[in-house]
Parts: sequence; C-alpha cells; structure tokens
Amino acid sequence: MAQSLEARNLTKRYSGLAVVDRVDFVLKPGEVTGYLGPNGSGKSTTVKMITGLIEPSDGQVLYGGESISNDIVGYKRLLGYVPEEPFLYLHLSGAEYLEMVGQLRGIPQKKLEEKIAVFLRLFDLYSDRFSPLSAYSKGMKQKVLIAAALLHDPQIVILDEPFSGLDVNSVLVLKHLVQALGEAGKVVLYSSHVLEVVEKVCARVVILNHGRVVANESVSGLRSLMHLPNLEAIFSQMVIEQDTSQIAASMLDVMRM
Repeated sequence: MAQSLEARNLTKRYSGLAVVDRVDFVLKPGEVTGYLGPNGSGKSTTVKMITGLIEPSDGQVLYGGESISNDIVGYKRLLGYVPEEPFLYLHLSGAEYLEMVGQLRGIPQKKLEEKIAVFLRLFDLYSDRFSPLSAYSKGMKQKVLIAAALLHDPQIVILDEPFSGLDVNSVLVLKHLVQALGEAGKVVLYSSHVLEVVEKVCARVVILNHGRVVANESVSGLRSLMHLPNLEAIFSQMVIEQDTSQIAASMLDVMRM
C-alpha cells in the first residue's frame, strides 16, 4: 500500500547558488500531482532528488514519514521512473532490455516473460521485440521506458515529460494510464510542459519558478482563486515574464524584413 511522499525544505545548491530553494510539497496516494515550471526553474533537479539520483544540499525527501536516505535501496524498489531523456542500452532489443530491468527488479522469470509480452503488445511493439533499440524511433524508445518503469508494479510513479515522441494514439492511452495509476492508489508525480494534458489528468499542481514553489493547489482551486479559465492562463500569469504575443509579432516582423 502506497504512503505519502514528501519534499520538505528541499534545497539544491551548485557553486553556492540555490537552483532548488526550500521546496515543500506532499504527494498523496491516489492523487496525480502535476509538476510545472519553465526551463531552468529547478523542476528536473527536484525530480532527481525525489528519485534518489542526487542528494539535496538541505532538506529531505520523506516516504511514509521516514527519510529515503535511511534505506535508499528499499525506497528505489518501490519506485517507477520515466526520465526525460531515454538512456537505454541501444545494442539490446526491446524485449532484452525489459528482461534485464525485470531481472534487476527480482521479478520471477515466468511472470516476467508474460508481463513483457503483454506490455509489448499493448504498446504495439511486439513485432519489433527482437529489433535493437538503436533501430527504434524516439516514440518507440519512450514506450519501452514506460513499460520498464511499470513492470514491477511500483507504489511511486515519477513521470518526467512522458509523452515525448509519442504518436497521438499512444498519448491518449498514456493519459488514461496516468489517471488509472492514481485511481489504483499509486503516488504519481507528472512533470510536463504540456499544460492541457496536466489539466486533464492531474488533481493537483505544484508550480515552480526560480527554484521556489509559487503555487501548490488543486487545478479547480487555482482557477477559482485567480479567476482564470484554464491552467495555461494561470501558468502564464505566475511564471511567464515576457509578453509572448509581442515576441511572436516581432518574429513575424523579422521574417518580413
């Protein structure tokens, strides 16, 4: 049974500069939380701290009230992570890569083979299961990453730009999958730039700007509080520091020079 995952006073400094500055939020089981922020806001750094890939300079990540540093290996057993960049062993086939991940996760061989076959069919990769990953498109690699993250039925699912390279049909499937993971009681953090998808699949959003949390609220609560119609308008008002329509107009002017 999943428990709450908490970022408490989470801070990361590089050369004395805080790229993540005293970030606090709680991810609850059964609730999909969107994590938003412009490039350079510290979003990916936060995700890496939450997944245990890097250590915070200050603060801590707590799971079930206990610091993940007390048993980082045990914590990672509970974690399914889809990174923004697909770091894969390209000489392996899709099936071989999933088998390697499943064996590292300790999934019994017979069950693992069954899971791999089903995932590959559901992701429309079965006919390419013996092809090397180097021959896969970006979207196909992304599907393998998602399957690898879910093979062991994790309690915590961290998704960093999971729709990257996916075709329209796969995006629709993944939208429903993200919602289903929340309904199944998982802790789900969904980090993305695609605001309309976040608005549809997330119950709550945390918005980061310049390394600090500027909003932590339900989507409906933010709309009501700010009297704005959608998440895109809220995000633009909170973090966008440029007149985007004016920039677009200026680009057209440059094209016509």
